[in-house]
Amino acid sequence: MTAPDRVCVGAIAGSFGVRGEVRLKSFCAEPEAIADYAPLFTEDGGRSFDITLTGAVKGGFAARLSGVTSKEAADALRGTSLFADRARLPSLPDDEFYHADLIGLAVVDTGGVEIGRVRAVLNHGAGDLLEVLGPGLKAPVLLPFTRAVVPTVDLAGGRLITDPPEGLIE
Repeated sequence: MTAPDRVCVGAIAGSFGVRGEVRLKSFCAEPEAIADYAPLFTEDGGRSFDITLTGAVKGGFAARLSGVTSKEAADALRGTSLFADRARLPSLPDDEFYHADLIGLAVVDTGGVEIGRVRAVLNHGAGDLLEVLGPGLKAPVLLPFTRAVVPTVDLAGGRLITDPPEGLIE
C-alpha cells in the first residue's frame, strides 16, 4: 500500500550496462526533474534510492541508484514503480491534478447522481481519459478529462462532476 503522501513519478525499465545502472522512465512533466525529487521510494516504502541521471536513452534515462551496484541488482528492479514524497513535488496550478489524486474519486453527473468511481487515468497520446467503473455500468467508461466533460474537480469533497457527451454513458 502506497503512503498517501507519495506520488508515482517513474519506473525502472531494467538494467543499463554492466555496472548497476538502470533504465529509468520518468512520468514527470519535465522528465529530468525526477532526480530532483529523490529520495524515491518503492511502492511499499521498503526501499529508497537517491538518483543520479547519467545520460539519455530511448524512452528515458540511464541512471545510477544508491545501493544498486551490479547488473543483477538492477535487473531485479525491472518493473518497480518509484514514488516521491508529495512535499518534494511542485505545487500545481488550479486546473492541473496529480493522477493519484483523481483515482478513487466519485464521478457524479450534473444532477448529482453517482455514476461510478475513477479507477485509472489513461493517456494514449490524445489527452487524459478517466476510466470510470460503477455498479450501473455494463463496462468501464472512458471519460475525456477535459473542462467541457469534467467541469468540476472537488478533491476536498472526494468527487468530480461530469457532463458527458450524449450517449457516452448508457
